[in-house]
Order: sequence, then structure tokens, then C-alpha cells
Amino acid sequence: MKQNIIHVALVVRDYDEAIEFFCRKLHFKLLEDTYQPEQDKRWVVVAPPGSNGTNLLLAQASTPEQEAYIGNQTGGRVFLFLSTDDFWRDYNEMLTAGIKFVREPKEAEYGTVAVFEDLYGNRWDLIELAEGEIDKSTKELEDEYPPG
Repeated sequence: MKQNIIHVALVVRDYDEAIEFFCRKLHFKLLEDTYQPEQDKRWVVVAPPGSNGTNLLLAQASTPEQEAYIGNQTGGRVFLFLSTDDFWRDYNEMLTAGIKFVREPKEAEYGTVAVFEDLYGNRWDLIELAEGEIDKSTKELEDEYPPG
């Protein structure tokens, strides 16, 4: 059996302001922006440059209950992890773009990491994994959950 998580929904206040933030400030690619008339909403999908994994589905809040979670989808914990091949390049570009970092860069055994907030206040890790860490975690998962 093979399964993948293809989208993670991020509740947003407005489609266009979220697209602007992710595509202009974080350099994500807009993969899809399709109006769905039967539900009177848009299907908006963005992804980091060079990504071939999970995408972000920007889901505009449509009820007061959903609006209450904008910017606080995980109760203040880090919600998403943005992996990079060059931490300092991306960190400096994000600072220049006005991205707010709430935890300074830290060197750890597993790599270099800092915590930033998106336009709504959701927390993200910007992380460059140390050499071999990606392969190590994949190997650990395969050992624990062998294919078949």
C-alpha cells in the first residue's frame, strides 16, 4: 500500500491576500486557482519552489467558527515546516521581504532552524536539515512500516 498526504488546508481570511503573501513573499508557485460555482468557493493550491510533495490548500473561512481559527490553527505551536536547501539564503530573503521571525536561527544536530509567522500569525519552521537527516528519517519510517 502507498499513500500520500497531497494537501494541507490552511484557513485564510481572503484568497487574494493569502496568494499575494505566499507567492510574492515566500516565492511559492500558484498551482491552481479554480472557482467552484456549486460551492461558491475557490480551490486555491500553492507550493514552495521546487516542491514535489505536499501542497498547501488555501481555504477561505466561510463561517464565524472557521474565522476564529485564522492564524491559530494549532494553538500557537509550530504548524508547518518549510524545508530549504539553503537556510541563510532563504532566511535573509524572508527578512528583506518583511517576514516576522519569532525565534532566531539555531544550529542543532538535525540542522538549522528558525520560527517565522505567516500573514495571519500561524507559526512555521524554516529548516535546512543536516546532511543525511532526510535519508535517516525515511529509513526509520521504512524500518518501522515496511512496504507491502
